Amino acid sequence: MVVIAGCLIVRDNKLLMVKEAKKKCYGQWNFPAGHVEENELITETAIREAYEETGCRVKLTGVLPISTILLKEEETVIIVKFTADILDENIKFDTKEILDVKWLDIEKVKNMTEQELRGYDTALQDIKDFEDKKIYPLDIFNNKKYTR
Repeated sequence: MVVIAGCLIVRDNKLLMVKEAKKKCYGQWNFPAGHVEENELITETAIREAYEETGCRVKLTGVLPISTILLKEEETVIIVKFTADILDENIKFDTKEILDVKWLDIEKVKNMTEQELRGYDTALQDIKDFEDKKIYPLDIFNNKKYTR
């Protein structure tokens, strides 16, 4: 099982999106997101990935409904997307992982094709959930690290 955390960063009816450079999704637009690492809180992952992929520091403001993806390779992917606000906008990115970072109009993203938008079905659902205000409080996450 893989756990992914990411952010929908919305301002003035635009989404901050990244254009992927990875081979399996080259050229597709995506929300800043990535794998939760060992010993990392899921909220920390979302903030870290937003920074690593966009250069922007963000503050999480809520969480959208969680998605489960069943890949053909029999791998299960759990995706947690947070809503976030920009604290410090300084767009910069590693061109080995990201081709571009742009603020894109929400309607433009909603009209992208499956070839243009990574995780097409879940991405569109995330936008719908955002527009329908299905945003839940962050305190659903117990951000304490327990050790054993």
